[in-house]
Amino acid sequence: MSVDLSKAGMVLATSDLSAGYDGRAIVSEIAVEASPGQVISIVGPNGSGKSTLLKSLVGVVKVLGGHVKLGDADITNMAPEEIAKLGVGYVPQIDDVFPPLSVKENLEIGGYLLARREIPARVDAVLEVFPRLKNMMTRKAGKLSGGERKMLAMGRVLMLSPSVLVLDEPTANLAPIVATQLLEEYVRGFAEHGSTVLLVEQRAKAALRISDWTYVLGGGRVVLAGAPKDLEQNPVFVESFLGGGTRPAPTK
Repeated sequence: MSVDLSKAGMVLATSDLSAGYDGRAIVSEIAVEASPGQVISIVGPNGSGKSTLLKSLVGVVKVLGGHVKLGDADITNMAPEEIAKLGVGYVPQIDDVFPPLSVKENLEIGGYLLARREIPARVDAVLEVFPRLKNMMTRKAGKLSGGERKMLAMGRVLMLSPSVLVLDEPTANLAPIVATQLLEEYVRGFAEHGSTVLLVEQRAKAALRISDWTYVLGGGRVVLAGAPKDLEQNPVFVESFLGGGTRPAPTK
């Protein structure tokens, strides 16, 4: 995969972060950090606050306490468009494309912060990343398959050359083989080309395969964190998130 990301990755980090809705915290005292060239994954059961956490990082959900930093800049509770201007690209789990519009129109809208003259070249660059979309430019986004739609959603974000990619459940509702390709070829590929990738993913095994570090959320808090190889040896993690799969060999 050839990725044209003109901005170097930046560190995205939180300290003692609490966030939620109507003044009520859904996540509390969260400290996570994602660095350039790495995939940092966040896993946990449904309702543990994973999506709320991501939304608070990109300005969609109000931060009630603590801080969000991008490099040396404090971006806590900045407007989403201002955070996008600083180089953070966000792909939500749902409502990630405009179904009535064509693939081409979706990509062009993704470049809303660019000068008009820059958009065609940027579209071409995105199509080099996702060549499957080249023959679908006039097709309505609502007519795409799940995998094609997610490629378009990520392509829209790449229009602005983000240094940080925040991805919420990119494999939701995808067939296993498509999900594997998306994670291993594209998501991992973004990090290998220097981007910072923060990923929420329900497929824990698949997430661990491409991650450099993983945070586990439970009840709105970080309950475990570590390198994937270490978490795979943690009986609690194995039982709760890997379906009671291969257990560590007993010590002698």
